Formats: sequence, C-alpha cells, structure tokens
Amino acid sequence: MNTRRQLIARTALTLAAVAAPALAWAQADKVTRIVVPFAAGGPIDVTARILADAVKGSLGTVIVENRPGAGGNIGVAAVAKAAPDGLTLGIATTASHGINPWLFSRLPYDPVKDFAPVTQMLRVPNVLVMNAETARRLNIATLADLIRYAKANPGKLNYGSGGNGSAGHLAGEMFKHQSGVFAVHIPYNGGNPAQLGLLSGQVDFNFDNLATASANIRAGKLKALAVTTAQRSAAMPDVPAVAETLKGFEIDTWWGLVAPAGTPADTVRKLNAAFTEALKSPEVKTRFAALMAEPAPSSPEAFAGFLSSERAKYQRAVKLSGATVD
Repeated sequence: MNTRRQLIARTALTLAAVAAPALAWAQADKVTRIVVPFAAGGPIDVTARILADAVKGSLGTVIVENRPGAGGNIGVAAVAKAAPDGLTLGIATTASHGINPWLFSRLPYDPVKDFAPVTQMLRVPNVLVMNAETARRLNIATLADLIRYAKANPGKLNYGSGGNGSAGHLAGEMFKHQSGVFAVHIPYNGGNPAQLGLLSGQVDFNFDNLATASANIRAGKLKALAVTTAQRSAAMPDVPAVAETLKGFEIDTWWGLVAPAGTPADTVRKLNAAFTEALKSPEVKTRFAALMAEPAPSSPEAFAGFLSSERAKYQRAVKLSGATVD
C-alpha cells in the first residue's frame, strides 16, 4: 500500500511539473490586437497587417480586427472602451482624430482624453489633379495657371470630393481660402465615384490620394499639378508642392497607433519601440512604397503633439467648409 501511495504521489508530482511550464507559457502567450476602423482590403487595413507581421518577433502574436462603420467612429470607440493593458491598439486617422471632432455634433469617444498615442505610422501625400483633357483645353499646366484661370473666371471651375467633410472637400476649401479663388464643390458618395467624376470630365479638379490617383496620372488621364505635403513626394519628385505656390499649405492623409487611455507608460514605450523599429525596416519601407506611403515613426510625445496640431488645423478647415454631421 505504501508503495502504491508513493507511486501515485510521484505520478501526481510529475504531472504537476509538466503542467506548470505549460500553464506559465499559456499565460505569457497573450495576443495583441490592432483594431482597424474600416473594412478589410483598404490601405489602412493592408498597412496594419504589414506591421502586425513585422512586430511578431518582439510582441508575439498580433492580429488585425476590422470594426468598420460610421466613418471609422465605431472601431475607434471600441478601442477607447478597451482595457488599458497594452493588448488592444487602434488606428487613429486624419478623420477620427483630426476631422470628426469638429464635423460630428456628437462622438462616441473623446479624441484627447480616451487615448494614449503610441506612434504615427505613415503619411500618404494627397495630390491636386485635373482632368487631363480639361487642363489642355484651358491651357492649365501648373498650379499658378489654375489659380490665374479661377480668378479670371470665378465660379466656372468645380471640384469633386468623396463627400461633405471628407479630406478632399476640406483640402479644396483650404485651397480656395488661401488662394482667393472660388470653385463649386461637387460632393460624391465616396472617393471612387469622385474619381470617376473627374475622369469623365464631370468635374475639373480633385484633391485625391496619391496612391489612388497615381495610375491615372501615369496613364496621362489626369494632370498632377501639385502634392499637398509640405515638400515634394519621393514617389513623384517632379510634381511640385502646393506650398511652393501657397506658403504654408500642408494637408495629407496619415494614420497611427493609439492605445486606450490609462495604458501604463512603460507599456506604451515597449509598443513604441517595437513598432518604430518595424517602420524603419527596409522590408516595411519597400512594402509601404508600393502603396505610395511614407513611414513616419515618432515618439509618443511627438505623435501627441502632431495630433494636437491636426485638430487645430481641421477645426479651421471644417469651419471654412460649413460641413456638419448630426
């Protein structure tokens, strides 16, 4: 009997010894998720998946969860409500943290109080493009030509956008205000219909995403007059910046990573280190370049300052546009 009891005891100890490391490993093997507030397949989703793969060596398993709807507000609000444990991150965009705070009368999140900035991910230049046939007919080859024509013919030009309050709409209103011209805004139900309207000649010019417009620029269907970043884009270095004609003009598309407010500072630092290292890697740079995207890694403090400046910029832009969403 004693021998039997001893055997049972030794067996139990052996099983416990085997199970303990497995249990410790299971507890340590936590999954980090990046909430993308838009549907799968778009540029934000694609770049999030590139980064999720790039940081697996330092953070372990990282998955992307798509939570689309309400112009990105649903997914962003889900991040705001998540536990501040460093395991849930979200994508902050030009819309969610720059435009929507002024465009929507009510938001399901506070863009300042509900988030801990981690790092900016990238920026994608926007570009002022004309229908190429229209540009030839009106003898417009440069941004200065466009401004001269618009001033001489007020109200004869129009421009399209993906809708009231969209980045293209606000860029157009900022351009009109700073250049002193008047052009009629034609809102479409999304970026793709707006581009089709430009290609078909229904509108004269658009402020479009360079990644979206580049193929038609290279095909000669669209005439690129200027990029809207402060400097020229490496993707199309021959295209001048709007700021070369209108001093200080700068508006582009960007997105970055945020965590829920209350995430410990050392956890934010760990996440920042992992993602900024990935953003600086040659592989990520190459894959982003195919999307016309420029990596823009930053410290949490620098990203917080950038978000603040973007809110101020778009507060003015939304006010100029008069756009609101109830």
